[in-house]
Amino acid sequence: MKRLLFGSVALLALPMAAYANCPGITVADMGGIAPGAFPQQYDLAEFQTAAGCTMEFSENPAIADLNGMIRGNPELPALADRLPEEPLVVVPYDSVGKYGGTLDALSNATEAGTSDFLSTRHVNLVRYSDDLETIVPNIAKSWEWNADYTQLTFHLRKGHKWSDGAPFTSADVKFWYDNLALDSNVIEKPKDYVLVAGERMTVDTPDEQTVVFNLPAPKPGLLAHFATHFGQGFQPKHFLGQFHPDVNPDADKLAADLGFANGYEVIKAYYGNSDWTDTPTPQLNAPDKVANMPADTMPTLESHILIRDTTEGRHFVANPYFHMVDTTGQQLPYINEQDEIYANDQEVRLLKLVNGEADYKTQSLQLADAPLLLENQEKGGYTIQLKPKIAMHAVSFNVTSADEEKRKVFGDFRFRKAMSIAINREELNQTAYFGEGVIQQYTGFSPLPDYIDEKWKAFAAEFDPDGAKALLDEVGVVDANGDGFRDLPNGDPLVLNLQFATQGIAGQVVELIGQHWSNVGINTTVKEITPDEYRSAQSSNQLDVGLWEKGQPTGIILGNNELWVPPFENYFAHRTGMLWAEWVDSGGASGVEPPDYVKQLVDDINALQSTPAGTDEFKAIANRMVENMTGNLLFIGTALTPDPIYHRNALKNFTEFKTASYEYYRTYPYRAQQWYFDE
Repeated sequence: MKRLLFGSVALLALPMAAYANCPGITVADMGGIAPGAFPQQYDLAEFQTAAGCTMEFSENPAIADLNGMIRGNPELPALADRLPEEPLVVVPYDSVGKYGGTLDALSNATEAGTSDFLSTRHVNLVRYSDDLETIVPNIAKSWEWNADYTQLTFHLRKGHKWSDGAPFTSADVKFWYDNLALDSNVIEKPKDYVLVAGERMTVDTPDEQTVVFNLPAPKPGLLAHFATHFGQGFQPKHFLGQFHPDVNPDADKLAADLGFANGYEVIKAYYGNSDWTDTPTPQLNAPDKVANMPADTMPTLESHILIRDTTEGRHFVANPYFHMVDTTGQQLPYINEQDEIYANDQEVRLLKLVNGEADYKTQSLQLADAPLLLENQEKGGYTIQLKPKIAMHAVSFNVTSADEEKRKVFGDFRFRKAMSIAINREELNQTAYFGEGVIQQYTGFSPLPDYIDEKWKAFAAEFDPDGAKALLDEVGVVDANGDGFRDLPNGDPLVLNLQFATQGIAGQVVELIGQHWSNVGINTTVKEITPDEYRSAQSSNQLDVGLWEKGQPTGIILGNNELWVPPFENYFAHRTGMLWAEWVDSGGASGVEPPDYVKQLVDDINALQSTPAGTDEFKAIANRMVENMTGNLLFIGTALTPDPIYHRNALKNFTEFKTASYEYYRTYPYRAQQWYFDE
């Protein structure tokens, strides 16, 4: 083996030789160096130089038939005309794969519980490598920042094409930003990551392969956003643009010919009205019109494209224009098709997993499921990895509840502290987490950086039921009618309705917390609901108690402010203070004015994102943010725990994950496009 140097990175390659075609180099061939210590992907010229070979490309023998299943796609040109001039060369983990097979997946339901499956085909401009520290190219070939992080330039791959064969260019990035992300007719309110301290960026496209984001202030975390987020920084202008009035003056007429009120309605049918990438296609949302529409679903850059969308599940086939190849020149993905079925019942999902009826699953699996899954590994022909999470199970109270009496109580810090110290976290850890958890208060940053005061990890995390009772007495939450349960200060009964979904928290955890609160006199009810029902109730300000995972690493926080601005996360995650959010969004015209510490959080996260990391000012802001968030117990933490990752043994090139987390977007760092079946 010979070590070669490219830039600042040491590569391991086979001995230099003039190979007629490139050998199938794998990560295993590279000497067993730890993941992240060497590149596991290359651009074509870089790889050919490192391996001393000339790559010849080959394709999936079934690709023409698979393409024929994509309504609206033309017949395929030769592979050389489908790949970019500089395809991304993926080094397989264990072995060069073989084509064929169908990846079977289980999801809770459409739009809920699908991120693990989404992540198997996901692409964005960049991604994190599997060391979860190094950002590497994906759709973009390369990038660079200017000196003060106010200009981010991406260089795209010449000859890259959408799944329908149309060119992918810088215009598709600008179209996404200008005509979708910032158009209130498409997305009502711009997401934080497309803004810098609330101000928009501008996007320049000096040529078809160059995209320049111009920022009104520094925001180095923007790159990490593109490396972790489901929202892709590009959309097909040639397809969606024909229905956008700012792109095509005849958009509304074209839409009317298809039976839609206007062009925006067609965009909504294909793209949706948010940044979430998993909305129903016209096959579901416009079944009476879809036959006359140009395609069943819009083109993609992902490894697989949707061809069937029903209320029972979905089916995908390999993208014939996908931009990745392996180290022998075979176009990826190896797996021909993906099939997804919906199963909302957790017991049904677990039974299917135990029986080996899915190939991969992590979302909605909780630590409480691990004993059953571990016990049946050999019989079911699958493997379970138990890996630490980024987020922890957390509790919140609806501080802007529509019930004014509950709002007063939930908004009182003494009540929130009482409910925190009433939780017996040690019992929770031993019973629900099998002793595998690390008890900790919620701090926002996960893991907590070493420059933030460690004391916040333990703040109000002790078990002190007598102290909890005393605080509840101070608030006036006492048993007024002698029934054994505490009432609201006005004498009305206080019942906390603990509604939860297993996608966000384990039922056993909720039941134990409910019992701990009952032990200090708080009447609770526990009810499992679907993720969609939970999110609907949360968004409409109807939940008493929020119960979901929460926490993000610093890298993501620097690109996205959502943990720190009311309602403190997005629609799919853990939120509270919905009326505070309305006040912030309306500039004080409506909603409920938040307290000063919340306003400080909003100012501080915007300042943090534009402050050089590691400076004294940066550390001071971060410490103040944790003091305001944790010190006011807006969210109450439990423990950091591992979660199960499931894969069937026949699925190859499935590597060891570092974390079972949504925060790095599930499988995205682990290159699922190289998975293949050996059966």
